Amino acid sequence: MNNLIAPSLLSADFGNLQADIEMINKSNADWFHVDVMDGVFVPNISFGFSIIKHIKKHAKKPLDVHLMITNPDRYIEEFVRAGADILTIHYEACNHLHRTLSMIRSLGTKAGVALNPHTPVSVLTDILAETDIVLLMSVNPGFGGQKFITNTYRKTQQLKEMIEREGTKTLIEIDGGVDDTNAKKISESGADVLVAGNFVFKAKSPTDAIDLIRN
Repeated sequence: MNNLIAPSLLSADFGNLQADIEMINKSNADWFHVDVMDGVFVPNISFGFSIIKHIKKHAKKPLDVHLMITNPDRYIEEFVRAGADILTIHYEACNHLHRTLSMIRSLGTKAGVALNPHTPVSVLTDILAETDIVLLMSVNPGFGGQKFITNTYRKTQQLKEMIEREGTKTLIEIDGGVDDTNAKKISESGADVLVAGNFVFKAKSPTDAIDLIRN
């Protein structure tokens, strides 16, 4: 089975965003990955509600919205209204994880949990059944174009074993530094979804780059 591919719009051309959205629509990608940063949880600021609404208006594939923000509970309903089909929050930013995941699911949206590179997958032992997706950060969050952290292979294998042991249908998503040199090994480690930013949007042919890491 091929991986699902979610190009990260953080690496898109913001001055010509609609063209990049249309390119993804026509490509073999599966989701749009949308990173939301508040300048507090991570040292960068990115998309807000109005941009997500614009993306949703033109996107023909699901919006995979990744919240890298503090106190995400305050904005769950607004991000769902803006168009999130999948909403992922960070374990490190959420005080009451079970309650937040339940809130997301109650709104008809798939719920995900993201882990920073230093956070072990074991913290999810008691919450895995409540997650549709676990996103493993394979770079330190905040900026695109970083080098893939190789310990992610081991974490992916550990998480896959946990999912199989618990009998859940949780998908594993890898975000950061994904390209044609590591996509195969990431997949073999147990990943289901690959997020790719620079590798797609900086390529001469973004659609060919998507096909390359997908297969």
